[in-house]
Amino acid sequence: MLQPGARAPEFVLSDDNDQDVSLSDLLTNGPLILYFYPADFTPGCTKEACNIKDLHFDIHAVGLTVAGISPQDVASHKRFRKEFSLPFTLLSDPDKIVIKMFDVNGLLGIGVRRATFLINQDREIIDAVLADVMIGRHAEFIKKAIALREEEGMALTD
Repeated sequence: MLQPGARAPEFVLSDDNDQDVSLSDLLTNGPLILYFYPADFTPGCTKEACNIKDLHFDIHAVGLTVAGISPQDVASHKRFRKEFSLPFTLLSDPDKIVIKMFDVNGLLGIGVRRATFLINQDREIIDAVLADVMIGRHAEFIKKAIALREEEGMALTD
């Protein structure tokens, strides 16, 4: 897993509307919470996405953006986002290219590790958490990112 202080690699993936979205696009309006998850509609991933949805007002209020990445196709992401009214972008990485770039490919190349990154507009990874089964750690991480933005006057860029 990429560590804090590392530079997040640029990428382009299709979103749930089949539009190309780059990391730079996601960082246009401020820092990014980028999370990787194994699969749409699984109990753990649904819980994680809904936890993030519940925090979305606070996330948005401090100028953060959220995007999720998993290997499912665009159609699956579109259904998942619609069914759970997710207010953030889901990106499709079926070949796990970006998943590998962030070093969150599953053990022995199977699946995807559950990881969340806070990335500033200079593409620096400010903080990260890896917690495959402890889904609540990701919500706590996001709450910490919100608090950090509030403490720093909503400015994570250099």
